[in-house]
Amino acid sequence: MPPTPTADTPTAASTGRPSEGTTLESRYGRTPRARTRDKRALWALGGVFAVVLTAWIVWTGLDGASVVIEANDTHHSIIDDNSVSVTFEVSMPVNSASTCAVQALNESFTVIGWKIIELPPSPQYNRSFTEIVRTTELPNTGLIYECWLS
Repeated sequence: MPPTPTADTPTAASTGRPSEGTTLESRYGRTPRARTRDKRALWALGGVFAVVLTAWIVWTGLDGASVVIEANDTHHSIIDDNSVSVTFEVSMPVNSASTCAVQALNESFTVIGWKIIELPPSPQYNRSFTEIVRTTELPNTGLIYECWLS
């Protein structure tokens, strides 16, 4: 058991030297000032994360103005060595013009033909189209690639 200090024994406060515990804390950065700095940094990092998360949610999830266009292949027929007929259906907003890309592929799924088609506005939501795509070699299939509002 350590001896208890008496009035004759010098203490850390009376000698002006910091105690051993205080020296270790300051040596390894565990001072009250460092703790306050660390807390502020964590709060700032949390705030930045909250702002970025909120912005991402608003940008991706709450924007109800995004328009959906669906395009599906329904049929293709190979006409000859240099062309294919592609039939597809498009579901898009009424009275909206759009543009679609149709492609032809060979046996190794390489694009060998490509055509951009302008679709005029219509009062119908679902419409069907047939397009002939010219190719550089014998096609294996014809597909709708993508449609977008124009």
